[in-house]
Amino acid sequence: MKLIIQIPCFNEEETLTATVADLPRQIEGVDTIEYLIIDDGSSDRTQEVARNCGVHHIVAHKHNKGLARAFATGLEASLKLGADIIVNTDGDNQYRGEDIASLVAPVVAGTADIVVGDRQTHKVAHFSPLKKLLQKLGSKVVRALSGTDIPDAVSGFRAFSREAAMRITIVSSFSYTIETLIQAGMKKMTVTSVPVGVNEKTRESRLFKSMRSFIQAQLTTMIRMYAMFKPLRTFFFIGFTFSIVGVVPIIRFLYFYFTDGGDGHIQSLVLGGAFLIMGVLTLLIALLADLIGRNRQLTEEVLERVRRLEHDGR
Repeated sequence: MKLIIQIPCFNEEETLTATVADLPRQIEGVDTIEYLIIDDGSSDRTQEVARNCGVHHIVAHKHNKGLARAFATGLEASLKLGADIIVNTDGDNQYRGEDIASLVAPVVAGTADIVVGDRQTHKVAHFSPLKKLLQKLGSKVVRALSGTDIPDAVSGFRAFSREAAMRITIVSSFSYTIETLIQAGMKKMTVTSVPVGVNEKTRESRLFKSMRSFIQAQLTTMIRMYAMFKPLRTFFFIGFTFSIVGVVPIIRFLYFYFTDGGDGHIQSLVLGGAFLIMGVLTLLIALLADLIGRNRQLTEEVLERVRRLEHDGR
């Protein structure tokens, strides 16, 4: 069984040495362990440092494409290299290499497709109370949307089986964490979590400029991914709500129309008609979105088959 530990990097020359040094050299149940660096358009000595650290594989983007794209590039490269298990960790040495053994154990045992490292953020000293609260609330929303039971939804410390990596398709350019969980839940993969520790913070996050931008990006990802997999439910609820709001003033107008001629209540008819039209149009959009969603599923199935032909020869 071959394990590839992938590390997306963007200007990580100062922390990469410690990150690689902390990675395991052997794990029970795993025959081969290799390291893969995804250089996401770094302008420093990231690749040189990686070679000096004895990293087995390096793939590079010519310019910075973002964490999600770097993660997706790593998955494709790992599959091509014959990985049976893929672990993703950060280049800033946030996660402890010693926890990789427990992270991959459910995949090695065949009891999970994806394993997420639970940082137990309520215990992390350098996380602010606001960050802990937002992490808790955000993870709760992701659990509801994805149907998974993961307490730390935005943890990037993850293990994927080869089968899971074949089926994951990244469409976001911001972050892969929430997207992969929602996809995994919708595709009925087995997802679990294990408790892991974190090292002391080495630098500020480069993923977002402010807490507001982070929340906005994550909410956008949640809505987009849920609507992508459940378009009929999403737009039907919106259309139904508009229709109900429109029907109420129309009924009001009809009541007064038949009781006293409807004088002075034409506004109710206009307002109700407008909302009813929006509701009907949204319901039509729901049907169209559902058809597009079915087509997307077929496209993903074709992509999965292509991956199997490319990487497994079958």
